[in-house]
Amino acid sequence: MAASTLTEVARLAGVSPATASRVLNGSARKPGQDIADRVRQAADSLGYIPNAQAQGLAKSSSGLIGLIVHDIADPYFAAIARGVQEAAREQRKMVLLATTGGAPAEEREAVAAFAARRADSIVIAGSRSSQPENQEGNAELAAELDRYCRNGGRVAVVGHPVVGATAPEGYHVVAVPNQELAAALAGKLASGQDGDFVIIGGPDGLFTSDDRIRGFQEGLAAAGRKPAEVLRTAFNRAGGYEAGLKLADMIKARQAESRQADSGEEAGRGKLCIFAVNDVMAIGAAAALREQGLRIPRDATIAGFDDIETLRDFRPALSTVRLPLEEIGRLATRATAPGGASAREPGENGSGSTEAGPDGGRQQPITGEVTLRRSTETAA
Repeated sequence: MAASTLTEVARLAGVSPATASRVLNGSARKPGQDIADRVRQAADSLGYIPNAQAQGLAKSSSGLIGLIVHDIADPYFAAIARGVQEAAREQRKMVLLATTGGAPAEEREAVAAFAARRADSIVIAGSRSSQPENQEGNAELAAELDRYCRNGGRVAVVGHPVVGATAPEGYHVVAVPNQELAAALAGKLASGQDGDFVIIGGPDGLFTSDDRIRGFQEGLAAAGRKPAEVLRTAFNRAGGYEAGLKLADMIKARQAESRQADSGEEAGRGKLCIFAVNDVMAIGAAAALREQGLRIPRDATIAGFDDIETLRDFRPALSTVRLPLEEIGRLATRATAPGGASAREPGENGSGSTEAGPDGGRQQPITGEVTLRRSTETAA
């Protein structure tokens, strides 16, 4: 059966199509109550379904929020998405989701698609990149976001600003103090670890990874320890697994040297301590070590970053930096609401920073917490 039209509703109610539209599409200009009741009764009897685009035009709001993430299967992004969804429900809005694999060109296409659907706001979660292969994509994404903001759209980006974006209004960054928190983690680990450190990081030029690597190295230096060796790999579980295979060979070689030297060191001293710049990389590395016959924390210790929900079932319990991922999603979404506060780069104390929004409101700073668990215990 063909859908009923607005014209048919208007004819049955004895009003003009414009009047029927004002009643059913939420216009601020409303006719008298008796006319409105007659139009709604006609719509009900015909089974009329209002057109969402027409409602958006009448209300100057589509009721849609666009969410762009690298990979919704990654628990980090899934947690942020839950926060976005919760805040969207508070605003009585629906969330449209796009996954891009982290490619700026794919993100630009998602922004353009959301803009074409008149999304009221867009939230982008995922590390920015200055890699040469992303230079053109970054420029196109920045231009698309600037155009969207100039036309009244509002954008919130988690972590770092989009490279090259210049829109002066409607553009917000929810900063995460990755560098400061990684430094705090390094300080805690250095106080209880006697062995060398190694970092499993993402590709050079990936901002989130680079911040965490830089912070961890600063934390080691502050503790009087030598810099950690850095293994660069993919910023995901597969990358962590690949690095774990290389580390397994390193650990076995160190163990063989120790046996040959008959050092007599007590158990747990001199073990390699691994820092993976996110939890899924730590999980991948631990899996590779386990497949090579090595155990955490007997043969090496390991820590991650983010405290994703998956860790509840991971053994041994993984040391990490806990981030309020769902709250980050909520804050980003609320920042894009009319009158919402904006965020800027984190302050020196590592707890994040706030700045006044367009209406003078304030946004709560992002904070994190170093959480040491079984995976970095030395008495194993």
